[in-house]
Amino acid sequence: MNQSKTKPAEGKLGIMIVGNGAVATTFMTGVFMARKGLTKPVGSMTQYDKIRVGKGQDKKYLKYDEIVPLTQLKDIVFGCWDVYPQNAYQAAMYAEVLKEKDIEPVRDELEQICPMPAAFDKNYAKRLDGDNVKQCNTRWEMVEMLREDIRRFKAEKECARIVVLWAASTEIYVPIEKKVHYRLADLEAAMKANDRKHIAPSMCYAYAALSEGAPFIMGAPNTTVDIPAMWELAEKTHMPIAGKDFKTGQTLVKSGFAPIIGTRCLGLNGWFSTNILGNRDGLVLDEPENFRTKEVSKLSTLETILKPDVQPDLYGHGNDEDTQYFHKVRINYYPPRNDNKEGWDNIDIFGWMGYPMQVKINFLCRDSILAAPLCLDLCLLSDLAARAGQYGIQRFLSFFLKSPMHDYTQNEEAVNNLYQQYTMLKNAIREMGGYEADEEID
Repeated sequence: MNQSKTKPAEGKLGIMIVGNGAVATTFMTGVFMARKGLTKPVGSMTQYDKIRVGKGQDKKYLKYDEIVPLTQLKDIVFGCWDVYPQNAYQAAMYAEVLKEKDIEPVRDELEQICPMPAAFDKNYAKRLDGDNVKQCNTRWEMVEMLREDIRRFKAEKECARIVVLWAASTEIYVPIEKKVHYRLADLEAAMKANDRKHIAPSMCYAYAALSEGAPFIMGAPNTTVDIPAMWELAEKTHMPIAGKDFKTGQTLVKSGFAPIIGTRCLGLNGWFSTNILGNRDGLVLDEPENFRTKEVSKLSTLETILKPDVQPDLYGHGNDEDTQYFHKVRINYYPPRNDNKEGWDNIDIFGWMGYPMQVKINFLCRDSILAAPLCLDLCLLSDLAARAGQYGIQRFLSFFLKSPMHDYTQNEEAVNNLYQQYTMLKNAIREMGGYEADEEID
């Protein structure tokens, strides 16, 4: 009999979401509808996937909640922060991701979710202009207000545990500054000194969450928790962190298709990715400084899978220096599409004797429809990790993220190969369920 040391999922789990836009309202509506038996949580690994445990005659394929004690959908309570004061029902209708017939049956539940004033700095998202914001003199004051929000929500909703999820816009790019971001003491000093250049609002949410005993998940490509000071805080508070950037459409395709090229030992001259999307995310990313944050996140995936230094004949040619294939990512704001993003990939490959070939992928995806189940899985699995006594960087959650967190100070490289990530995920679930982590990651 397996012996799991993971604590049971007793009581309510509060999921506090930063942002009450398309992703957040699609996530909340889907959970409410699924609870009523009016829809199915398609796309959610925690609700559908089955993992093998044991080998030979002892082999069984079990759902996650048959292996580990997962929080049930009926025990989830939602709260949120947003710069706009509209409740979740109004925000869901405004987002126009879901049809009215899929929102109305849970209107009462959605109307009860009213956003708390957001910790916001317009310099970090110049295209947003809401008035439901906190008045903070310093970044430290911002942290204290957010901590109070978490404590109050937890008490009022009688939650046993909290998870904080960032589903808000992409902030402008914040380069990592050793003097501020490497040590927790320096980060705290910068917050108290109101260093607005190096301390993004998202860092205040992360700091507040971890300090209040809540795992933090970064769903955007912001420089928030991928800094050593936050890892130090996560170790100190014994809390899991995961991030960053939900892997929904184009990057999911990239992390799944690039291993096909690599495994088959085909060459790559270039990979051009472009997207068109509307919605608030597209609006924010239309600002060059915000796009830079996203670009860094999306570019990193390919380079860790197809490596010129390992296979120079296959991946060492194509750019101006002739040192690596050419890789370009573009995002274009196009309001008519709203949440229905379109991603094009043009992949120039070559084969036997250097003869060229092309692969073209056109993914007409719905961003929030792909992101909502990731939100559910990341929240449930982060809560699970906390109950299993796991803290700090949760590498097993890299399956769900464009930029898996990794310790670059030790020259660690992120694992971006989708199939290797899936193995890490399965092994972690096995271990937390008291089974042997029996798959190799080659």
